[in-house]
Amino acid sequence: METSMVKPSFLRNIMVRVLLFGVLIIVVRFAYVVTITGESCNRGDFCFFSLPDNLNFVISGTGSGASAIDAIRSTSPGDDLYTSRDWIKAVHFYSSIFQDLIADGYLSPESKTLCVETAIGQEVHSLREIGVKNSVGISKKAFRPLVVRGEGHAIPFEDNAFDFVFSGGGRLGKSLKQLEFADEITRTLKPQGFAVVHVGATDTYSFNSFLDLFNSCRLVKMRDIDGFDSSMPHIREFVIQKYSEIDGHHHRKNSGDDSGGKCWIPGYKRDLIRDAEPLIQEEPLKPWITLKRNIKNIKYVPSMVDIRFKSRYVYVDVGARSYGSSIGSWFKKEYPKQNKTFDVFAIEADKAFHEEYKIKKKVNLLPYAAWVRNETLSFEINHDPGKEAEAKAKGRGMGRIQPVKKSSSSSSSDLAGEVNLIQGFDFADWLKKSVRERDFVVMKMDVEGTEFDLIPRLIKTGAICLIDELFLECHYNRWQRCCPGQRSQKYNKTYNQCLELFTSLRQRGVLVHQWW
Repeated sequence: METSMVKPSFLRNIMVRVLLFGVLIIVVRFAYVVTITGESCNRGDFCFFSLPDNLNFVISGTGSGASAIDAIRSTSPGDDLYTSRDWIKAVHFYSSIFQDLIADGYLSPESKTLCVETAIGQEVHSLREIGVKNSVGISKKAFRPLVVRGEGHAIPFEDNAFDFVFSGGGRLGKSLKQLEFADEITRTLKPQGFAVVHVGATDTYSFNSFLDLFNSCRLVKMRDIDGFDSSMPHIREFVIQKYSEIDGHHHRKNSGDDSGGKCWIPGYKRDLIRDAEPLIQEEPLKPWITLKRNIKNIKYVPSMVDIRFKSRYVYVDVGARSYGSSIGSWFKKEYPKQNKTFDVFAIEADKAFHEEYKIKKKVNLLPYAAWVRNETLSFEINHDPGKEAEAKAKGRGMGRIQPVKKSSSSSSSDLAGEVNLIQGFDFADWLKKSVRERDFVVMKMDVEGTEFDLIPRLIKTGAICLIDELFLECHYNRWQRCCPGQRSQKYNKTYNQCLELFTSLRQRGVLVHQWW
């Protein structure tokens, strides 16, 4: 009797466990399909429901080697989403935007349209609602039927595929690969096609930086509008048009190659120089105090303007000495970077500091002397009487370079310090090959008098136009701290010559600061 009652109970437990295990498999698989792969359950691969085959939305494309455009089901992603307050608010906003663009002639119901990095496809839905049916969005995770998988810096469509491309939500400004993002929009846009980009309301500096990202397009229209949520209350809308293929690329800036080193100075750069701290006109009697204090008065470019739309961020330390001399102690800690990651280059000829940089993985060391040509130089370590305390603390004097043939004819009294042969390189040529006009370049230069050779070379080659902000220590026969009434014999330039150098740089559109 007891045995017969136990068997059904045992079998029931087994069946319940099998059923639960089956349910668990279904739930795990469904979660994987929808959450991990970013797809809906329209894959036909271990899915338990599908949509009718006659509800297909297809954007066709041709071209060998191009990514195929997926067939997209045109069914609703869910009533709950469509009736949410945020969804309705966003759709109303974008519908209004697109209707204005249709009225202005930049968009039409026949336009083949792409929305870039739209997570849940509100922009795509808005376009289809107002009659632009041939529309699709891309995002890191697909959201069928409105959005397929793709990213702004790697759009999965062939060249010249779309009549209209839209990027909303300030997504270009938030991208870590802004240049690639802009290049992909331009690549997939047809010649004479229009792109509309929404960014956070910006200043004149970032406005011009934005346009430089799209140097194959022309600005058609710009307007400021109110956003629809607190994350982006103010929006600047850019309408740009891709040049026809016969027009080629149009560059707005002049790097100085064909203009005798004279940079084109737009008004917004003149405004920056005008608002910068004034140059010290009177020679300081105690330069070790006056010039050092002046560092606190410096107005950095990122503290005055928005630098977000630069394609790359670069810091070049010419005469870097040790890592802690300026890279670690000043640039890393004090320079306002607006949360941008800078590529750091340290140019230092003194071998005494090279070993330290081997463990600094984020610093690119150039173990040579910045010079006006590629040649062997003499490198003299000499303790300036005015900097004896500093040299004692750091255990190393300051280096000064000279061409070998010149130094060989010098008397022993001229080269009283430690002398070595080092390799010099054409710094202006290196700079022009290493950075572009669309990059944001910050430079500190402390080269023990060689600035009077390097700066003219930078100007002559036009490389000076690539520098956005320069911190320059100018070496002259300054009054000595150790010896009242005596000037340094190490340098033969005067303070007025230094002042002329600073003034000429600012007149050429370079925001230069007096450094110590």
